[in-house]
Amino acid sequence: MRLDKYISNATDLSRTDVKKLIKSGLVSIDDELATSGSQKVTDEQDIAIEGSTIQLMATRYFMMNKPAGVVSATKDHTNPTALDLIYEHRNDQLQIAGRLDIDTTGLLLITDDGQWNHIVTSPRTDCKKVYLVELENPVGKDYQRKLETGIALEGEKRRCLPASMEVIDDHHIRLCISEGKYHQVKRMMTSLGNHVVSLHRLQIGGIELDPNLEPGDYRPLTEEEIASIQ
Repeated sequence: MRLDKYISNATDLSRTDVKKLIKSGLVSIDDELATSGSQKVTDEQDIAIEGSTIQLMATRYFMMNKPAGVVSATKDHTNPTALDLIYEHRNDQLQIAGRLDIDTTGLLLITDDGQWNHIVTSPRTDCKKVYLVELENPVGKDYQRKLETGIALEGEKRRCLPASMEVIDDHHIRLCISEGKYHQVKRMMTSLGNHVVSLHRLQIGGIELDPNLEPGDYRPLTEEEIASIQ
């Protein structure tokens, strides 16, 4: 990696600021003064500013209890975003792994690990998503059979992959799907002749929403939670 990019990623300094530091003789690589921002460096080398070693941050993984009214996007001109609720260094490098609609609440995964993000979101990895669904009308007796067969969504050439559900009461189900089509759960329920009143994501793969997180709160994932996504 270029030296100026390395320092910029490890600090809040712009590349212009980094260039000035190098020119002033304040940046060293393995105790030797740096001469140019274009010099190539590695993680194994000792990069220092005024004698203080700097390091790139380790890859980060968070879970958030997303509240309603917040969009799963990096930027939005109208509504607050999930990343607006993240108070971390260089949060502009974070990505949302598995988006939720603005009115859908619950588990949202956030990371700067692109490969891990892909595993979470790719339908090929069969990463299950579990939702608590509140329905306007009572649960139909044929819902389970139709879900296991694969729901046909309007405008889609292929049926949804088989899904499963657990009936909680007449108007609430726990639904498990392995895809992430646009408005999928809502469209599935519409196809069954019902309407979603509220939707709350409980689980992605082996990661369950921490019940201690209030809406809008987040925490780092544990090593076990991170490793559960494979």
